[in-house]
Amino acid sequence: MTEQTHGSLRELQELDRRIEEAEDGVRSFDPQLAEVEEPALHLEQEVSTTRARLQEMRLDERRVELSADDKRARSKKLQERLNTVRNLREESAVRTELDILRSAMEGEEQEALTLMDQIRKLEVRLEEQTAALERARAEVEPHRDELLGAREEAKRELSRLREQREAHARAIAPQQLRTYEGIRGGGRRKAVSELTPDGACGNCFSVVPLQLQNEIRRGGAMVRCEGCGVILTARLEE
Repeated sequence: MTEQTHGSLRELQELDRRIEEAEDGVRSFDPQLAEVEEPALHLEQEVSTTRARLQEMRLDERRVELSADDKRARSKKLQERLNTVRNLREESAVRTELDILRSAMEGEEQEALTLMDQIRKLEVRLEEQTAALERARAEVEPHRDELLGAREEAKRELSRLREQREAHARAIAPQQLRTYEGIRGGGRRKAVSELTPDGACGNCFSVVPLQLQNEIRRGGAMVRCEGCGVILTARLEE
């Protein structure tokens, strides 16, 4: 393992650090967008709830209308039947049924009036909520577009770094790259560390045996810290 490989691994680690920062940067836009969009989203939910309730009440109104039409038709038939009854008993039964129908129709008429009033009020509320939503969207849109543009730029930078990292990794010997990736694959961010001036691991500060120090400074075989397992390299000044 040459000093060139040492340098390549250090550069790869630096690229990975920058990629992690770029990923964090891209993710940081999500809460910002959520905060900017929250007022409009809240109003959208209110509009949706009011619209759904209005639809339900219109269906109720239609149900009452159909029921009233049915009762009027039955009432008309009963009126016609009164003209053909043959005795007082039959007439009394028809009139009783008519009275029941009239009472039911009066109740439905009252229900229809109540529904109409509630529908009118909901329509006014929906208009107000829709207008408030449009104003909120107009206020939010410039800031939202600015954040979306910045996020897209951050994503492009992240993509560029990943491509650069991929190209850089291809130039590293497969065995050294596998070792490096294996260390980072364990959830560790630091896979390469320089020796300190007094010959210790720059990551965990465990003292490295003198013979291994010399091997590392010569850029010989890959040496890993016995304490923390990172790949050890000579300091750049050396």
